[in-house]
Amino acid sequence: MSFKYRIGLFLLIGVVMVSCKINYSLTGTSIAPDVKTFSVQDFPNHAPMYVPTLSQSFSEKLKDKLLSQTTLQLVTSGVGDLDYAGEITGYTVTPIAVTGSETAAQNRLTISIKVIFTNTKDPKQDFVKSFSNYEDFDATESIEDVEQELIDQILEKITEDIFNNSVANW
Repeated sequence: MSFKYRIGLFLLIGVVMVSCKINYSLTGTSIAPDVKTFSVQDFPNHAPMYVPTLSQSFSEKLKDKLLSQTTLQLVTSGVGDLDYAGEITGYTVTPIAVTGSETAAQNRLTISIKVIFTNTKDPKQDFVKSFSNYEDFDATESIEDVEQELIDQILEKITEDIFNNSVANW
């Protein structure tokens, strides 16, 4: 190879390296650079079975998820660039596995939450969607004994789904 060819090849590689930009994220988020803030409105509990702490628990889990997985800042009053609103629409305990003596062997706690997501920077990303998830527990256990642990597990799954739908675009 001639010296001029090597210099030309080196310059070409240098130009290509400088002009290429690769965006990556360890969390899988794809948030536009002009999106800096988010807000989580109150999620009133309209479920037929009422758990007083459910609304607060959900709001805090969603805030924690967004704060830990993104660089967005929480707006505590008003509306952020990304806004989460909605309501808790379902909280049910149902038998799922019946034994030969027609008693439940397992029960299922299901929580449903309707989310109204608004992206003020890109309205095409907006959605209104219901998210639901569940956990099963042994029928020999009372719901009062396992309720908080089950709620935490279910809300973790639901916030993950909301996160993936709103900022990870999966």
